[in-house]
Amino acid sequence: MKKINRFLLFGLYVLGINSIDAQERKSLTLDEAVNLAWGKSNEVGLANAKVNSKKYELESAKNNQYPDLRISGQYQRLANASINLKSSQNSNSGSLPVVDQLMIGQINVSVPVFAGFRIQNSVQMHENLYEAETASATHTKEEVAMKVINLYASLFKAQKTISLLKENQKRAEQRAFDFSELEKNEIIARNDLLKAQLQVSKIKLSIDEAVNDENIINFQLITLLKLPVGTQLEIREGDFANFKMDNVPTSEQPALENRKDLQAVQLQGKASKANIKLTKGGYYPSINVIGGYVALDLKNVVTVQNAMNFGLGLSYDLSTIFKNGTAVKLAESKATEIQNSEAMLTDYIKIEVQKAIEEYHLAIQQNEVYGQAVAQSSENYRIIKDKYDNGLADTNDLLEADVEQLSANINKTLAKANIIQKYYALLNATGQLTRTFTISKL
Repeated sequence: MKKINRFLLFGLYVLGINSIDAQERKSLTLDEAVNLAWGKSNEVGLANAKVNSKKYELESAKNNQYPDLRISGQYQRLANASINLKSSQNSNSGSLPVVDQLMIGQINVSVPVFAGFRIQNSVQMHENLYEAETASATHTKEEVAMKVINLYASLFKAQKTISLLKENQKRAEQRAFDFSELEKNEIIARNDLLKAQLQVSKIKLSIDEAVNDENIINFQLITLLKLPVGTQLEIREGDFANFKMDNVPTSEQPALENRKDLQAVQLQGKASKANIKLTKGGYYPSINVIGGYVALDLKNVVTVQNAMNFGLGLSYDLSTIFKNGTAVKLAESKATEIQNSEAMLTDYIKIEVQKAIEEYHLAIQQNEVYGQAVAQSSENYRIIKDKYDNGLADTNDLLEADVEQLSANINKTLAKANIIQKYYALLNATGQLTRTFTISKL
């Protein structure tokens, strides 16, 4: 029986340790979180894979500039071959040779000389597409970084809110306890005690909601960062809010110069122009320099060695005169689509930047107002508390002043985080977000 109890105690001890480990919180700076997302997120992985695909497409297009070299050989076994030699000398001979095998070896070389500029334009088009995909991949990294920032900031806000609510909960519970003692001694009415207890219940509900929000945001963030399930992140203020916000953009000009999504569309436009030239190349013939070497052995009949040949090859598809016009119009239409897309994206970027500038300045103004509200609510609570203690204010006034003070403290704390979040959003809108993070190997 004692052994069983010891095993039970040991099992409970191990379970307790595992429970503590499961609840252990992991601290992660914003820079580390962004780098984790860049290294592990599916979005960045897909973007990098697309860049590699475009790179190989470019290399494939460049390979068309090089000569084609083909080597072929045959060995054939002949059965009961009927030989009829036309040569008079062989016709007068007594018996015909036995021919039962044929061997042929060939080397052919073809060097493109002119292909209607299709090869050059194909290379140019794929170079532009490769650069466009590279720019798109960089834009994807910026979007992923912004997603991490938003989740990181939201988690920071949720944890700060919980901390402030728990501090207020202690004060509310102490007030409810004090009111309970006063009510027992019939110093205050039971209605006042119920109001204090009701406030405790409301705070508990607010904490439960905040914890629920924290859990959801935490799960979203660790999923994005590919961290183990159950990881609890702790956002320290120094990891998020301890930096200077320098060189704040004030116009859309940096965005027009730095936005990678805009650069990607512009490069796609260049590729579409090269594609038009490539399609028009179908109107021209193709000219190749050709050469080769042949070796042949027909057993007991003829042997050919060192048979060299060279010359020019010309090919022209006459049907392109009638068919290629539609292909050219299609290429021109796609180029027009891209031009319109670029114009639309430019307008969208200008609006996005202006909105980000306004929201950043609004966040700064709100922070100043909330700072004043904290001082005002604290002084108001002090005055109301003093009046309540002297019987000049009722319980409703005291509880209302307490709620206003809590609300002001929460708003002030969230306002600081909101400024940082809006600052990063402004950098993202102007295409300057990526450069603010140090690329590291985690």
